[in-house]
Amino acid sequence: MGDVAKKRWLPLEANPDVMNQFLHKLGFPTDAGCYDVFGFDDDLLAMVPSPVLAVLLLFPITKESEEASHAEQAKLEESGAKVSEKVYFMKQTVGNACGTIGLLHAVGNLACSSLVNLEEGSYLQRFVKRTSTMSPDEKAHFLETDTELEDAHSLAASGGDTTPPDISSSVDLHFICFVCVDGGLYELDGRKKQPIYHGPSSQETVLKDSVKVVQEFIARNPESVNFNVIAVAKDD
Repeated sequence: MGDVAKKRWLPLEANPDVMNQFLHKLGFPTDAGCYDVFGFDDDLLAMVPSPVLAVLLLFPITKESEEASHAEQAKLEESGAKVSEKVYFMKQTVGNACGTIGLLHAVGNLACSSLVNLEEGSYLQRFVKRTSTMSPDEKAHFLETDTELEDAHSLAASGGDTTPPDISSSVDLHFICFVCVDGGLYELDGRKKQPIYHGPSSQETVLKDSVKVVQEFIARNPESVNFNVIAVAKDD
C-alpha cells in the first residue's frame, strides 16, 4: 500500500460497512456512502445506488502495474499533464494509509465541488477547510501529524471482517480514487506525482468512465482476484 514511509498505519479493509462507519463518524453525510460494485455489465452497474459521486479501486501492486505507472509518468513528463486547479490531491507518505487517502480524495473533491455537505463543525469539514489550499506534499505532512485521523483510521482498520496484518508488514495492495472534476475524469493516487487525467466525464457518467480505466488495470493482471471496486454514492 505504498512506498517505504516514516510512519505506518494498519491497512483499511475494502469493506463498505467499515468505510461507512469511518466516514459517517467523521462527518460525512449519512445519505451518502460506499457500495460494492459487483461487476461491469449494465445490469450490475445499475444495481449501484445513484448518483455515483466517486469510485475507489483496490488493486495489486505488481511488476506489470509498476511498469505501466513508470511508462505513464514518462509520457506525462514528455507531453505535459492536463490537471484542473480544482482537483483536491494529496501525496501519500504514511505506509498503508492508501485506503484512508482514497476516501479523503473522494471527500475533498466532493466537498470542494459542493456535491456533498459535510456535517457542520465535523472532523472532515475541518480537515478539508484546513488542507484545501495546501500543496499535495503539505497535505501529506498534515496527515502524518494528525493524531485524530490516525486514531479514527486505527479503529476502523481493526473493525473489519479479516484480521489486519502486522503493522510493520508490507501490503502489496493499493487504493486509488476516481472523481469527475471540472468536466474531466481524474485518477488520484498518492504514490504518483500528480492527478492523472483520463479524458472528459460527467457526474452522470463517472461510474462507467471509471470502470473503463479500472478494466485497463485488471487487464495487466487478469489472473488476480485482488481487485475490488467500491462506489461512493448517494442513495436517492
